Amino acid sequence: MEWALRSAVPADVEAIAELRATVMRPDLERLGRFDEHRVRQRLRDSFSPRHTSVVVAGGAFAGCVTLRPAEDGWWLEHFYLAPGLQGRGLGSEVLRTLLKRTDADGALVRLNVLQGSAARRLYERHGFAVEVQDPIDVYMVRLPGVGSLGA
Repeated sequence: MEWALRSAVPADVEAIAELRATVMRPDLERLGRFDEHRVRQRLRDSFSPRHTSVVVAGGAFAGCVTLRPAEDGWWLEHFYLAPGLQGRGLGSEVLRTLLKRTDADGALVRLNVLQGSAARRLYERHGFAVEVQDPIDVYMVRLPGVGSLGA
């Protein structure tokens, strides 16, 4: 599948907020945390076009990912792919591309994922390890060059 990353623009916020609501709904419902308005508003409140890339696959909007600078490296946030594109290797390709950049900088990457989310397996395959967790979130970290970029 042909895909590319393009820089996000402010007008992307609603499409991304809607994708977030769709993708996160099953996990948030399972955890008793789904709120129709809040799931979208949290994205709107934290949306940073400057640090967000839109995933384009087959010429269409397919997802997004934010790589935000942090004091000791990067935070990987808002990594969502359209449900029909999940499980087909696109997430691994996008993640591999981003991690090559952070590895070149010698920087660690942090993220958090909901407890029980299938996305955790993707992150573990790419070298992320649990740093701390609570009943809702799993916070993970990846040191530069750790894990298989060929995963």
